[in-house]
Amino acid sequence: MLHGTMGDAQSGISPFLDLADEAGLVLLAPESRDRRDWDFVFPGYYGPDVEFIDRALKQTFDRLAVDAQRLAIEGFSDGASYAISLGLANGDLFTHVIAFSPGIVAQVAQRGEQPSIFIAHGTRDEVLPIDATSGRRVSRLERDGYEVRYRKFDGGHTVPPR
Repeated sequence: MLHGTMGDAQSGISPFLDLADEAGLVLLAPESRDRRDWDFVFPGYYGPDVEFIDRALKQTFDRLAVDAQRLAIEGFSDGASYAISLGLANGDLFTHVIAFSPGIVAQVAQRGEQPSIFIAHGTRDEVLPIDATSGRRVSRLERDGYEVRYRKFDGGHTVPPR
């Protein structure tokens, strides 16, 4: 669960805490290393954030019984952009990608399987306007053969309550 710009682990995980126990989910919410944004914002650069996420995943797998056949990466805003980028680059690890109001997605080489993708975006998003971001990204993903569930909702730059 990857937070948006200027967010933190709590803001990344809080929309889902009430649902986790009921659904039997293990949630992991790392923070970006500079605590402002994820490192992919700098073109072609992946570094401390990916390394930290790798360590956090390893610790989680070592301590809990995680079903590797049902592993999702999720994010909001820039965290959603990062989740899509990492999910596509690591299809051998992530089976699902969930993105709420993503922005620009770094072009990555796909590795492994093609994860299922869910994108939700508010039609009144003024921070990352839907037509300039998700609308274009969904079309490209579908052309590339990905299974994408795309939901537009009446709202702004947020994770929809439903």
